[in-house]
Amino acid sequence: MILSELTTYLAEQKRAALIDLSHRLGSDPEALRMMLSMLERKGRVHKLPAGTACGGCSQCDPASVEIYEWLGTDAE
Repeated sequence: MILSELTTYLAEQKRAALIDLSHRLGSDPEALRMMLSMLERKGRVHKLPAGTACGGCSQCDPASVEIYEWLGTDAE
């Protein structure tokens, strides 16, 4: 169920920080990181380079924020 929620949320938002995904889905960041890694291997998401600004509140150090971007699939 959480993988489905994760893909739906990323597809809607286009990009999200790991900490935001953790809060939104009520899941441990490490568990999400493993799911995101699997989705990245499948070509559905891309982890953005360290230091990429999330475009949010600018309160976090950009170097400490993991941001993932939805790429989708050819079928979508």
